[in-house]
Amino acid sequence: MSKPTQRSRSKVIILAMVLLLPGFLYIAVNRLGSNEYVSLPVFGEKRLSGEMKRNWGREYPDTIFHTLSNISFKDVKGNNKAFFEVDTVLTVAHLFYSKDQSFSKLMFNHVNALSDRFKSNPIVSFYSISVDPKESVSTLGSFVKPYKNVERGNWQVVFQPNVDIFDYAQKQMLIDAMIDPADSSKFLISNQFVLIDSKRRIRGFYDISQKGEVERLEDEIKLQVVEEVRNRPLKIKQK
Repeated sequence: MSKPTQRSRSKVIILAMVLLLPGFLYIAVNRLGSNEYVSLPVFGEKRLSGEMKRNWGREYPDTIFHTLSNISFKDVKGNNKAFFEVDTVLTVAHLFYSKDQSFSKLMFNHVNALSDRFKSNPIVSFYSISVDPKESVSTLGSFVKPYKNVERGNWQVVFQPNVDIFDYAQKQMLIDAMIDPADSSKFLISNQFVLIDSKRRIRGFYDISQKGEVERLEDEIKLQVVEEVRNRPLKIKQK
């Protein structure tokens, strides 16, 4: 076989590979490949609805997850404030009371820093929830005065819920909260942050008494933001 013939045949083979390889890869990815993303677990009781859902051409059992119901509070100015104002944000929440100068103060210091880091992200919201039924605008105002980020908007400090906050914390937020049996003016509360997604499902617990938990919370907020954006349908403006 002459060299010109060999070169021509080589060019034909290369051209065929260039034209056909993308098609083969596309078929292989669709048949064998899958879209895998790192996703945070969903906490709380779950059950199957008995229905099937479809995503990316694949069917899977529909699961009903534990979700938090909406409740309303008052903010530091005495205005009504819903826990979940909109369904397009993820929420980081924790309990406190203004007479507590240990864990409550430490929680506030962490939220102050975190709210500043996420100040430019509109889908991240922080809620500090007082468990003290005698909390007032004046006592709360004094407690939050050193924290200028409360005025920014992505961090809400709230009190006086329209439900039993101890029952709500235990059954819905899945964290501890109760009046101190030894002193009714004090409260035993969880030292955990709770990460809640836009569907009001719990996606993480973060114990501030353990080293590295606040850093883990920051990383997992970012991870959850990616999931929220990825799962949000595109909105097409109608002309």
